[in-house]
Amino acid sequence: MEARRAEACPAIRRLAPRLVAVLGGFALAVLPPAPPAGADPLRSGAHARAERKTFTDGEIIDGFMKTAFGAEYHLAGRVDRIRKYHAPVRIFIDGATRADRRNQLGRVVGDIAAKVRNLDIAMAGARESANAVITLVRDRDLQKTIATFYGSDRARDIHQALDPQCLSGFRKNENFEIQRSDVILTVDNGDFVFLDCAYEELLQSLGPINDTDAVPWTMFNDQVSMGFFDIYDQYIMNILYDPRIRAGMTVDEVRAVLPAVLPDVRAWVAKVNNLPQ
Repeated sequence: MEARRAEACPAIRRLAPRLVAVLGGFALAVLPPAPPAGADPLRSGAHARAERKTFTDGEIIDGFMKTAFGAEYHLAGRVDRIRKYHAPVRIFIDGATRADRRNQLGRVVGDIAAKVRNLDIAMAGARESANAVITLVRDRDLQKTIATFYGSDRARDIHQALDPQCLSGFRKNENFEIQRSDVILTVDNGDFVFLDCAYEELLQSLGPINDTDAVPWTMFNDQVSMGFFDIYDQYIMNILYDPRIRAGMTVDEVRAVLPAVLPDVRAWVAKVNNLPQ
């Protein structure tokens, strides 16, 4: 994914061991029960019912700083600046032709668009008009596909170090503005695992690329599996895409504007989730 002076920052998703058992090289996910009639299919099941929805300012800021700066695995360039899109994000789905997965991705993108206030994100009608591509592959083809994107040597390093189930990355320009994102998802690991990967990788491809095990409420933690767009990560994404948070900002620059940004973000997240103000 590295081109000219662009940075390639891949984020790798490994399945949480408490939810997935690996037997003979195959991942078996423990799926939640089917949602009741009329329930939101993207926000149902035991994980959503157990979701924590109230956080202090300090908890939100801590998670934002730990995911928006740094990178779990990066190939080139600095990772001590804010990285985000400053242009509309248009997504094209490529690869395995499973209508159910494509439909699920369309709903995931619509959910993100509805809940991140200043992010213009939607599906693209053609690859030529897209700046983000989601490639769908069968699990058996994942390693080969990663090698196509990153080269055989780096793909081997990624596999040996992280054994990913899905992956995302982006290229940025010299101003730390993301120019293109690529997401690789496997289609044959069950609905919960597919949605868990789809949300995390798509959101990370928009900027918060750093996985962390120090924040227990974010999906950007390999020990946490959600399968939906949780409240805590809505805070992170709405802070990132507030116009006052600009690509290229340093930690100190971000901390200086957060006191003004956070109340507006809190009000928006409360509104779109019917939370008490």
